[in-house]
Amino acid sequence: MKKGLKTVVITGPTATGKTALAVKLASKSGGEIISVDSRQVYRGMDIGTGKDLEEYAHDSKPVPYHLIDMVNPEAEYNLMEFCRDAWTAIRDIADRNKLPVLCGGTPMYLNAILSEYELPGGPPDSALRKSLEEKTLEELLEILKKNDEKAYNEFKDRDNRYRLLRAIEKAAVITNALDESSFRELDPLVIGVYFPRQEVHRRIEERLDRRLKNGMIEEVEQLHQRGVSWERLEFFGLEYRFIALHLQGILDYETMRNQLLYRIRQFAKRQDIWFRKLEREGRTIYWIDQQKGPDPFKLVEDFLAERPLPRPEISLKDIFYGPKTS
Repeated sequence: MKKGLKTVVITGPTATGKTALAVKLASKSGGEIISVDSRQVYRGMDIGTGKDLEEYAHDSKPVPYHLIDMVNPEAEYNLMEFCRDAWTAIRDIADRNKLPVLCGGTPMYLNAILSEYELPGGPPDSALRKSLEEKTLEELLEILKKNDEKAYNEFKDRDNRYRLLRAIEKAAVITNALDESSFRELDPLVIGVYFPRQEVHRRIEERLDRRLKNGMIEEVEQLHQRGVSWERLEFFGLEYRFIALHLQGILDYETMRNQLLYRIRQFAKRQDIWFRKLEREGRTIYWIDQQKGPDPFKLVEDFLAERPLPRPEISLKDIFYGPKTS
């Protein structure tokens, strides 16, 4: 059986240091990074999306990156465009005998790569639906339009939330505009950055306060002054949505900060649900515990050398955090 293009995927919950690990691995393995983030493609959205472009160097050597600062925030950029651009970057990097290193935590975008579009139409996706459960009908319609304008124009039952979610699921697995066989040539090693949930929550709060202090509110204000509407900013979600509400006088600072903190933590939980789903479906993820390993550099080295890999030491699906809390 023909093996596919070797690709390393670095993922994990938000605020866990994925970029730093990806840069080190890419630098040591002769790789280049492809961002798998639905918002980092937009220019000017830097602090709120965590681009951290200053991190794309190791030992004073720059590490090339792709799919960052692709379009202006007023422009539409959908899942199909991401898939085409991601595959173009993967092939370009591989053709130059470099290692593609995909880095990010946007579940829909990661799923598009890892699932290889094997299920046109697909079964109900509980993780995707969980990530959309707080969206309004208007926001869901906008997501459908962004991902598949043809399906959006043909969608009639716009007050039916279930059918709208189903249409979004189908849009997430469309194959007719993609080179499906190319996607099935990938041979990915998936590495996740692991921290206990309590530590993830602490890191999220610390990062949020640092970004608020370092100009994230001013960034959103400047985007609006450049012509990005409040509605558009709210569509981007999380930081951009709540700061836009604050700048419009709808939320005071403390309310904005606390609601945003809660929503980012909820987003991290939805990411966790998606990772567990991947594991239950048979996807191997090597979770890197900062305290005890495994060694990600050894994993990549063995993976590239076709040496047998060990069984993962951590499996999220086997970790129980106790009863649900708010």
